[in-house]
Formats: sequence, structure tokens, C-alpha cells
Amino acid sequence: MKMLLAVEFPLEPFNSLVRSGKAGELIGRVLETIKPETAYFTEQDGKRGGFFVIDVKASSDVPFFAEPFFLNFQASCKFRILMSPEDLQKAGLEQLGKKWG
Repeated sequence: MKMLLAVEFPLEPFNSLVRSGKAGELIGRVLETIKPETAYFTEQDGKRGGFFVIDVKASSDVPFFAEPFFLNFQASCKFRILMSPEDLQKAGLEQLGKKWG
């Protein structure tokens, strides 16, 4: 299942990793490991952040994606299920609307 992994990096230890020249190497290793479909880095609430589209096959896969960020950056991770337009069409919205609307 496709998921959006939103990561927020606290200022430390990231600032120290940038100063020591290790931040880029660590980010590269994490990306090589989790192999996101796409990756974007941005600001989130005044902190460094990233958004990654990943394929999670089972709930037990979540630590595989989160732990590299937790352990290396003390980051917070949020997972959100993604639906394509085709997924949304299969959701049965008409029936749900009739039942619950």
C-alpha cells in the first residue's frame, strides 16, 4: 500500500550532522535503504522536513521505514495512506453515501 511518510527533523542532532559533514551521507544511506518512490525535502513548522512516497506491504514494515530517521536524526515520523484516483473510484462512495448519508 502506498503511504506518505512525513518526517520532521529537530534542529539537533541535524545541525551538528550538517556541521560535521555527515548529514548528506546519512540521508543518502537512508534513502538507499528505504527506496522511496519519490522524495522531497522542505520546511515544516520552521524545521527541516521531508516527504517520501513509500510502499508498505505490511504494518510490520513501518519500523523499517521509521527507525533510520528515529535513530540517526531523532526525527518524528507520520504515516498516511495514499489513494490514487482509481483507488478512490473503487471505494464505493455511492453505497457509503446511501448507507450513511
